[in-house]
Amino acid sequence: MHLLIQRVAHTLALLGALAALPAHAHDTLKLEAPKPNLAPTPPMGWSSWNKYGCNVNEKMIRDQADAMAASGMKDAGYQYINVDDCWQAKSRDADGNIQADPEHFPSGIKALADYVHSKGLKFGLYSDAGALTCWGRPGSAGREFQDALQYAKWGVDYFKYDWCYTGTRNAEAAYTIMAKALRETGRDIVFSLCDWGGSKPGRWAKPVGHLWRTTGDIYDAWEGKKGWSHGMTNILDMNAELSGESGPNGWNDPDMLEVGNGGMTTTEYESHFSLWAMLAAPLIAGNDLSKMDADTLRILTNKDVIAVDQDPLGRQGSRALREGDLEVWVRPLAGGEHAVVLFNRGKTPANMKATWDLLGLPNDQKADVKDLWSKKVAKGVSGSYGAKVAPHGVVMVRIKPAT
Repeated sequence: MHLLIQRVAHTLALLGALAALPAHAHDTLKLEAPKPNLAPTPPMGWSSWNKYGCNVNEKMIRDQADAMAASGMKDAGYQYINVDDCWQAKSRDADGNIQADPEHFPSGIKALADYVHSKGLKFGLYSDAGALTCWGRPGSAGREFQDALQYAKWGVDYFKYDWCYTGTRNAEAAYTIMAKALRETGRDIVFSLCDWGGSKPGRWAKPVGHLWRTTGDIYDAWEGKKGWSHGMTNILDMNAELSGESGPNGWNDPDMLEVGNGGMTTTEYESHFSLWAMLAAPLIAGNDLSKMDADTLRILTNKDVIAVDQDPLGRQGSRALREGDLEVWVRPLAGGEHAVVLFNRGKTPANMKATWDLLGLPNDQKADVKDLWSKKVAKGVSGSYGAKVAPHGVVMVRIKPAT
């Protein structure tokens, strides 16, 4: 979502937008209503941005809703269909109301939300805390209460709030204003904060939003940096020390999934999905759901891995051991169980193991170990669990102590 900043053509628009920020832009409002408990586990859904960027229209969104309902995604727990930037007309109406782009969304947002709801799904929308969105559409600075009421009338269930063109605004203050506006509508709306982690939102956002981005955007690559965006393993590393800042109804968000978009191998996508589950990350798919191959669908609907992501204890996993390219990630689960990922960043296969001391278990504790990708179960294991891990691959297991 940072790409517009690089466009010289928008420099003058940026200057005008900053000048138009409201006088109360730095005020912090008191949140009198408590945050609704809408995300006891990380949200699961789909977003338009990773695959389509600004090229969105209502037929495409309907097609994605159809595919989510018919493919098995809905049955696996996915429920939100989220429209990111560029759904808006380039100006507000005569009364200052935000409105949909009439060319690409001729039926309007209310009709689109109704269609998504008719599939048994929920509908998400996007705006920005600046006067403009990242791609130059009207933002919500100074219009928070007006816009929130409009979103509620349209039937929005999930709202992502970006951070372009915000000038010197204080992130906590800006997001608190919108949180108050959303709550005053009386509609249950999941609030997704997206300041790219710049304000360290995990330290203040728990009373404000249900999830908050921790980094710049992801892009569909194993590793690397491209402009403001980062490869998958780079984002993983930036989240490795944040486990204490996440929990039920307030989640760290390492950005949307790239599974199925073609920039990584099937093995790498399995690693991506497994590691996001260990992070207790929102599972927001970013591919074309209407044209998924078998591997993409298999990865995105792996119910054992999803169960780890959605574990009710809500504890984010952490990197327990790192030796060169080899890592062991551990996540405590409800009922005294653990999820473990043996992660091989290297280019050759590696024999790896997780020892019971990394889990806080006595060495003689017997446990049943289920491989969440192969589905094989080893019973009565004690001391450690080991496996051969493919290059750029994972072995992900669930460890249940014997009673």
